[in-house]
Amino acid sequence: MPEIFPLLAEHAHEQVSCCYEPSSGYRGIIAIHDTTLGPALGGTRFWNYTTDQEALIDCLRLARGMTYKAAVAGLNLGGGKSVIIGDHRTTRREPIFRAHGRHVESLGGRYITAEDVGTSTADMEYIRAETQHVTGLIGKSGDPSPVTAYGVYRGIKACAKHRYGTDSLSGKTVALQGCGHVGYSLAALLAQDSAQLIVTDIDPARVQRVVSEFQAHAVQPEEIYGVAADIFAPCALGGIINDETLTVLKVDIVAGGANNQLAEERHGDLLEEKGIIYAPDYVINGGGLINVNAELNGWSAERARNKAGEIYDTILRVFEIAREEEIPSYRAADRLAEQRIEAVAQVRRNFV
Repeated sequence: MPEIFPLLAEHAHEQVSCCYEPSSGYRGIIAIHDTTLGPALGGTRFWNYTTDQEALIDCLRLARGMTYKAAVAGLNLGGGKSVIIGDHRTTRREPIFRAHGRHVESLGGRYITAEDVGTSTADMEYIRAETQHVTGLIGKSGDPSPVTAYGVYRGIKACAKHRYGTDSLSGKTVALQGCGHVGYSLAALLAQDSAQLIVTDIDPARVQRVVSEFQAHAVQPEEIYGVAADIFAPCALGGIINDETLTVLKVDIVAGGANNQLAEERHGDLLEEKGIIYAPDYVINGGGLINVNAELNGWSAERARNKAGEIYDTILRVFEIAREEEIPSYRAADRLAEQRIEAVAQVRRNFV
């Protein structure tokens, strides 16, 4: 197990809380990265990690990512994350999640949780029995996919504006990887804008639905990287921009809803070298977080959608910073987040 405090210091995490509750077998870690802009928000991931070290590092990485996602989305939220170590398929969920709720409550509102990989809205109801610092509840904000997809759609239009001088997608070919909830909603928006769609998914039924409703052309999952298209929109797997796929990509723009699209940071540099415009994933897919924020603040669905639409301007600002500072767009996105956090921190320091 590595030393904990150097890990916290590496990216200036504010706090890590670890809790073990023996009667339920609950083993949980909550990481708070930064609360400058507001309470740390981030989902609870339930996963059977190989080691405690793996769980801690994943939690720290995800918490930092939430800080940056909230900052660039213009939300008054910080970044946090929690992980529960164990078998996420267990049916003995209530005691585990009620223990997690007590853990969240012990932080006094510094951290707000929501569902994530391995958890559900039903699990959030168990947490809600122990703390009010939870969102993503049944009957509240609902499926975030349409809001996420709308933000991705607006981000794609911003990329087109930057690359082609117009944000019209009429006649543009979009290679869409993933036809799930976000991918389907995105396909509908792209088709409405007269884009030509090439689609794939590991589920043939999902592909068939998009093909039949939006006159898309289907390809096998492994073929999507090499198709000739204007825009590649990954909406499924992470790590799909890597050494192998970069050799076959034939697109001008990479812009989609998937998380962690770059296998490594250097692949963002390689996209830049190849002249391919990249919309940083945590900027363009911020609609899901905006949807959760809408629940926390009682926003209407229309207000949430309008806020997601602002991703258009945010993406253009990222490209502006990239040009001014001569850095790749993924680094420019970090810079934009850091500028907002520092500006708010400076105001607060001046009024102490």
